Amino acid sequence: MIRVLIADDQPLVRRGLALILSPDPDVEVVGEAGDGAEAVDLAGRLRPDVVVMDIRMPVLDGVRATAELARVCPESRVLALSTFDMDEYVVAALRAGAHGFLPKDVSPEELIAAVRTVHTGEAVVAPRLLTRLISTYVRAPDARSRGADTTALPDGLTPRELEIWRLLARGLDNAEIARDLDISVSTVKNHITGIFGKLGVRDRAQAVIAAYERGLVEAERRIT
Repeated sequence: MIRVLIADDQPLVRRGLALILSPDPDVEVVGEAGDGAEAVDLAGRLRPDVVVMDIRMPVLDGVRATAELARVCPESRVLALSTFDMDEYVVAALRAGAHGFLPKDVSPEELIAAVRTVHTGEAVVAPRLLTRLISTYVRAPDARSRGADTTALPDGLTPRELEIWRLLARGLDNAEIARDLDISVSTVKNHITGIFGKLGVRDRAQAVIAAYERGLVEAERRIT
């Protein structure tokens, strides 16, 4: 069973999420929290596998609650929810330790699939959506303005790993990377596992953030 804790400040939303998740034979909703502080407290007592966490909540918001859970209850993986796709708090949640996020208008099937994915330890953010978010909200320092060398990247990365990391950061999924480099998908997966280890990141989301922050790829400027 996948033990799930739901955290949202709106009782109607909590009930709706519970009604979506509970019928699945592999999911057990073990509790509901009305704010981030209550979510941290309940997670400490109930030890859920997955916490479905609204980002904007009173008392303690979802970002700070996620960071606290990563510290005190790391076995509970957070799936963050946001009202809007383009939400600066999503990147903050990923940095804080969330394993992914979904907009609240996803289908019930997508929500259940995401809970299952997060339970396995994988990120659940679609690559292109993740790239849009980071391109909008993560601003790597301008290396040229500070005279830094953008090749000063983590030691130990091979040229092939660097190439795959750059493509991953630009939003390509494993199959697209494989086609672009004319290699197998399994080879791409093996390289990505190695990249994660050398970067010291947990998943694809954090690897993309690291690429922008280290200047491997540049954030696109939005046209207003």
